[in-house]
Amino acid sequence: MEKNKLFLLDAYALIFRAYYAFIRNPRVNSKGMNTSAVFGFTMALDDVIKKEKPSHIAVVFDPPGPTFRHEMFKEYKANRDATPEDIKNAVPYIKQILDAYGIPVIEVMGFEADDTIGTLARIAAEKGFEVFMMTPDKDFAQLVTEHVKMFRPGRSGGGADVLGIEEVKEKFGIESPAQVIDILALMGDAADNIPGCPGVGEKTAAKLIAAYGSVDGLYQNVEKLKGKQKEKVIENKEQVYLSYTLATINQNVPVKFDESALIMSEMNQEKLKELFDELEFRNLYTRILGERKVPQPVQGSLFDTLPEEEAIVAELPKDRGNIHSVKHAYYLMDNAQKRASLRAELAVKKEFCFD
Repeated sequence: MEKNKLFLLDAYALIFRAYYAFIRNPRVNSKGMNTSAVFGFTMALDDVIKKEKPSHIAVVFDPPGPTFRHEMFKEYKANRDATPEDIKNAVPYIKQILDAYGIPVIEVMGFEADDTIGTLARIAAEKGFEVFMMTPDKDFAQLVTEHVKMFRPGRSGGGADVLGIEEVKEKFGIESPAQVIDILALMGDAADNIPGCPGVGEKTAAKLIAAYGSVDGLYQNVEKLKGKQKEKVIENKEQVYLSYTLATINQNVPVKFDESALIMSEMNQEKLKELFDELEFRNLYTRILGERKVPQPVQGSLFDTLPEEEAIVAELPKDRGNIHSVKHAYYLMDNAQKRASLRAELAVKKEFCFD
């Protein structure tokens, strides 16, 4: 009998990733709304549902306000820039789209999405599920077990990376995924403002943990170190142990594991149609719903113009549009990020050509 397959999506990590994939060429609809984050997230969601066919799924968000880590270390994440307004505006739409898909949104006050995902993954694995944590965040590697894997979405049109125990061991040069915490404790994390040990980067941290097994093992053998490295490790012992605690994902969050609520269900097509119409996701509409709403003829002014995307995707049954009849704009795809954005655009077209 095939095991139940649970996908847990790290919402904000995927939303930020989607937003910045289009940063050089943002998607903006006729109302002036930047729809990049909603578009990219929905593409990734639909892709994983169709290709991976999960039996169960949930999307986990960070709650508003501080968490237990902020109480422990007030500088935690203090160096982060404010969330872009475009992302703040996108989140309510993403939650509505998830509701239309019948996918539960989970967030627990006082705990980050990492901790909630870690807890749900542990419980699900104990209940016999195969669990996939969908996130680009390396911190999740510490949670990998025989039945819990990392699912890292591909970049620039590439396939996803699935990290099991052996892949994590090879990536970090360690004997167990749990040692990822020890590496993070030493190297710190600039994104989360976890201090670590000054002067110790990822490669050095990996070498020290490979040699001594853990942070505890390192301090038990600290006299074997030499020069500046020895000084830094000794001077920052308290900071390293604080970093270890901050980097450890809590797998005992007070969250209910409701197996029936996580079952992959039928989408509400009417609700999705309304949202896609409002967001002007015409190509995504066709890709996901398999049909296109036929526009009704309206009386308009001679001076009215169609929104740019409407003009680009307009399809005439007999006489196709050409460069003189279709509104167009030129973009120079002169770096990897712009080319990735172009690939994402083309991925939802029924057909396209190059001249």
